[in-house]
Amino acid sequence: MKTNIKWTGDLAFSGTTPSGHEVKMDAAEDVGGQNSGARPTELLLQSLAGCTGIDIVMILKKMRLEPLSFQMEIDGTRAEENPKRFTHYHIHYLLEGELPEDKVVRAIRLSKDTYCSVYHSLNASMAVSYSINGAKGQQKV
Repeated sequence: MKTNIKWTGDLAFSGTTPSGHEVKMDAAEDVGGQNSGARPTELLLQSLAGCTGIDIVMILKKMRLEPLSFQMEIDGTRAEENPKRFTHYHIHYLLEGELPEDKVVRAIRLSKDTYCSVYHSLNASMAVSYSINGAKGQQKV
C-alpha cells in the first residue's frame, strides 16, 4: 500500500488514499495551524474504530446476524509528554437488532485479537526507513 501526502502551507497537508479518497489534515490554531482538516491523531482513532467496525459487521454476517444499526463512540487517552502517544482507548459499541450479547462479544474479541490490522499496527514495533529527495538514508529511524 502506498499513499502520497502533500504540504499545502502552514501546518496543513492533503493526501489521496490508494482508493482515491482525499484526506485533509491540519493542526489546531493554538499551535499554528488553520484548523482546515482533521488532526492525524483524530484520524488514527477513527481508523481504529472503522477497522474494528468493519470486522465486527463481517463476523456478525458470517454468524447470520444482521445489525439494524451500528455506531461506535471511541475515547482515546494520550500521554502528557511527547510523543503524546495513545495510552488507552475505550470503544463503546451501540448496536440494534436481534444480536445475542455473547455473539457480539465474540465478534469484538475476534476483531481485536485476530483481524484488525490497525489495532495490531498500533501495538507493533515497526521498522522504519527513509529517503530524502531520492537518496536512501543511511540509518533506520
